[in-house]
Amino acid sequence: MTGLTPQRSEERDALAAATQAVRGATRASALHAKRATLLAALEVRAHAVEALREALALERGRPEDMEALGFAAFALNEHHLARNSYAAVVELAPGDALAWYNLASAERNVGRLEAAEMACDQALALDGALFQAELLRSQLRLQTPARNHVDSLQAKLRRAGGMAPAEIFLNYALGKELDDLGAFAEAFAHFERGAAARRRALDYSVSRDAGNLMRIIEAYPREWFAKLRPREDDAQDGFIVGLPRSGTTLVERVLTGLPGVRSNGETDNFARALMAAVPAGPGDVFSRATQAAPSQIARDYRRLAGDAAAGGLLLEKMPLNYLYLGAITAALPGAKLLLMTRDPLDNCFAMFSTLFGAGYPFSYSLSDLAEYYRAYARLIEHWKTCLGEILLEVSYEAFVQDPERLGPVVAEHAGRTWARESLAIEKNPTASATASAAQVRRPIYQSAIGRWRNYADQLAPLQKALSARG
Repeated sequence: MTGLTPQRSEERDALAAATQAVRGATRASALHAKRATLLAALEVRAHAVEALREALALERGRPEDMEALGFAAFALNEHHLARNSYAAVVELAPGDALAWYNLASAERNVGRLEAAEMACDQALALDGALFQAELLRSQLRLQTPARNHVDSLQAKLRRAGGMAPAEIFLNYALGKELDDLGAFAEAFAHFERGAAARRRALDYSVSRDAGNLMRIIEAYPREWFAKLRPREDDAQDGFIVGLPRSGTTLVERVLTGLPGVRSNGETDNFARALMAAVPAGPGDVFSRATQAAPSQIARDYRRLAGDAAAGGLLLEKMPLNYLYLGAITAALPGAKLLLMTRDPLDNCFAMFSTLFGAGYPFSYSLSDLAEYYRAYARLIEHWKTCLGEILLEVSYEAFVQDPERLGPVVAEHAGRTWARESLAIEKNPTASATASAAQVRRPIYQSAIGRWRNYADQLAPLQKALSARG
């Protein structure tokens, strides 16, 4: 254990203890989940996935054991394993509303949308105050005048009396369903209420975030890139970046429809590898990040992300990787970099009308969105100037209007042989846990272009702020 930090040494000891505890076990347990999680943190991802598969082949444990395995599988983006784990939980504990919600989320992630809706219905029948299930259910399909939940959602919101979780989840659900029904003024009012409730719960400064983006530009000047080692042609890594709701999932689905391409989805694998390599010393984290050893970053990233198949491509599509394009280029020369862009008003409104998890706190206020977008646009222009042809910019609008033309361009940049069948994204069986998880089960569509115009009056302040800032 020489050279290990105290925390890493403790994790190694915990892994050894968990391995010993499950040796010879015939029943799956939470210890199997703990072991898989530690394997992912300390060794390589493939070992963790194999440990999960071995555990799920055993006799089922208690509901809490299977739930732990489901959570571990979800964290590793092994969504089919997660779905099977959560299905076992509801069989063992059919009266557990949260278990049904977890199953609904897992069914959505693997593309079983009808099964997901049925699981949401069951969760809500058991616990009508499980408001997150209402939002998930609203997102699973396009609502119609004959089949929607608007009346029940409005009644539930009135009864909730301003309770914060209800204000957040139910307003976003109502906004989504009313948008489907074309009641745009009402929909915006609910999006606005939901976003305001979410914003009140956050301790967040958009000015601080915008300042950080400017510091990244300063830390990675153009001349910094001239010192990097030459590009490599046989890279196995691809990164799809861009603001959330800019079309990153769409392009990921097209690429994973090609032979030899798989995706880890939205992970913080690269950010974790970078931060672990940032040296101590004077200066802020941005300047010290430029001094991180590229070889260490690459080694830790590979451990976390795993390897592509022989001759294949492994994608990461965490939108926020746009923060790290300089470090990615240094650590992984030859990585295939794709940037998704979208009409600013469409992109900003798509974010504003989406309830994210822990990320993107700038998306819950139109004024915050305007300020963040300004800083983001400057950062992207900087990367484009520094990276040139290394970074392929793909317009969402252009792609969905002419995928037959742009699909081959994206594939060539990613180093893959084009196959037209990959445009049938609705037939792609791979899992997706993003905000677009239900939308990508439909064929490529153009109806989201210019969606902001349905809300032109409400978005006038945002439009003015973006126009004033160029």
